[in-house]
Amino acid sequence: MAQARNSKYDFDLFTIGAGSGGVAGSRRAAAYGAKVGICENSRVGGTCVIRGCVPKKLLVYGAQVADEIDDARGYGWDIGQATFSWPTLIANKNREIDRLNGIYIKMLADAGVELITGEGRMVDAHTVDIGGRRVTAERILIATGGHPVMPDTPGIEHAITSNEALELAELPKRVVVVGAGYIAVEFAGIFQTLGAEVTLVLRGDIPLRGFDMDVRQHLAQELTERGMRILNGTLVESIAKAAGGLHVTLNDGQVISCDQILYATGRVPNTRNLGLQEVGVKTDDVGAVLVDEWSRTSVENIYAVGDVTDKHNLTPVAIAEARALAETLYNDNPTKFDPHLISTAVFSQPPVATVGLAEHQAREGGKPVDIYRSIFRPMHNTLSGRKEKTLMKLVVDRESDRVLGCHMVGPDAAEIMQGLAIAMQCGATKKQFDRTVGIHPTAAEEFVTMRDKVADPAS
Repeated sequence: MAQARNSKYDFDLFTIGAGSGGVAGSRRAAAYGAKVGICENSRVGGTCVIRGCVPKKLLVYGAQVADEIDDARGYGWDIGQATFSWPTLIANKNREIDRLNGIYIKMLADAGVELITGEGRMVDAHTVDIGGRRVTAERILIATGGHPVMPDTPGIEHAITSNEALELAELPKRVVVVGAGYIAVEFAGIFQTLGAEVTLVLRGDIPLRGFDMDVRQHLAQELTERGMRILNGTLVESIAKAAGGLHVTLNDGQVISCDQILYATGRVPNTRNLGLQEVGVKTDDVGAVLVDEWSRTSVENIYAVGDVTDKHNLTPVAIAEARALAETLYNDNPTKFDPHLISTAVFSQPPVATVGLAEHQAREGGKPVDIYRSIFRPMHNTLSGRKEKTLMKLVVDRESDRVLGCHMVGPDAAEIMQGLAIAMQCGATKKQFDRTVGIHPTAAEEFVTMRDKVADPAS
């Protein structure tokens, strides 16, 4: 049941930021009868739709065609002289993003949410200024997301971020990617698979800090075998413009010549010009909005969801948080977002997907665990001659037999992991995995046929 409107305000809810979280929360609140407004200073759809996971995934699909062409001969196909056009891929990607932007605008209009174009700034706890227009609301939702940042390295003005990488006029032949997280390995994989010479520069030892160690090591090995150069324990000291490209000087004295250097070394919340401090909304040292389990900030009627809180920076999390908030505020259905068992994928080449605990996280809990791991060459790679191997891993609580974590590196990892995430939410045990009849022949069946435990180093 929708709450009665407070007519002293222009809106029941006003959202700053029309990305995935802001749009989802606004639409659901409006569906429950609230009068909702939203503002956006860029294109509706936010980071994910406009300059993040969606356009990046389209480039991943484009890159994967190169592998499919390479594999085709083993399956009897003679494709001939295949050619690739980066400008065509970018133009087609842009056309799709334009279409999605229009859909998001239409979704807001169909829901009755008023869209105001411009940058929102808090005036007081109930008032937002958007380019000189002031609106009032009983409640305000901050959903402004984040943006990439780069270090203060000499010559950093010559570098690009993922934003610019999505709009390059031509495919660079030599690319240096700085970083070890999702964005770094994904763009490194796109460029490398499309034929660029890629060097991945890591401050640490191997990519994807925080992921299961077997996953990290397996991915690093496969990236290297694909021809990617990985420099670990390395920092960029300077970047200089040079004839024919850029010179990147590393802390070991090595100089790499390249056409582009992409930094994927972190993102920070978009809170700088929101006026939050003036109205009493507390943030941390990187500008993330501090919220409680109900997404409420330090000001009772102001809420925040998504990357602006810097907790779980994933699009589906922002959507889930926003919908939970709308249920709580406007449907008399108190709902908290459950941060446990968030499944995630890295669209590297090969891709990674995971849900639940990594092995090191499970062992930190103090309880004994059993590990099941399988590394194999999938059937698709037999006739094609591709050497690449798939990794699958289960982390199981020894006492309860409950599956605590599922991990995979290999083709279709994300699609397979989505189904396993449901099983994890249901508290599936290893015995239930074992009783499940596999779909044969598939790679996915390996998750229900692993029988042998990996030797426990603690025993």
